[in-house]
This record gives sequence, structure tokens and C-alpha cells, in this order.
Amino acid sequence: MYMKKSLSKAELLKKFGLNVKIARLKKGLTQEQLAELMNIHLTYIARIETGKINMSLGKILELANTLNIDINKLLFIEY
Repeated sequence: MYMKKSLSKAELLKKFGLNVKIARLKKGLTQEQLAELMNIHLTYIARIETGKINMSLGKILELANTLNIDINKLLFIEY
């Protein structure tokens, strides 16, 4: 039986961060603009996109709503 290799926490966070970055860029937003829309610090966005922050589901939902995308677009991780 074929089993997929499971991701480490670090790999998962990096892939999630990449999804966030892609979604942000598709909306034509800078990190600074997204931070302002979410009322959070610019460095927080940078840390999310580089996989250094483990966000709560509530914050992920807020991020998806701010970007006006389905939360699944952020959570879907291919490996």
C-alpha cells in the first residue's frame, strides 16, 4: 500500500505561508497593505509568509475573509 510522506510542522508552515503569499499577490496587495487591512504589524505578515508563525484557525479565517477567498485556498497543502 502506498502511503504519502507526512509533512513536518516546519514544512507545513512554509507551504501555508506560500499559499498566503500567492493569495496576497493575486489580490495585488503588498504585505504592508494586508497588515493594515488586518490591523496587525507588517512583520507578522512577513513571518506568516516565511513559515515562522503558527496561526490559530480563527486568525486564518480572518485572513481568508480579508483576502476575500475561501479558507480552503489557504489550507490546501500539496506535497
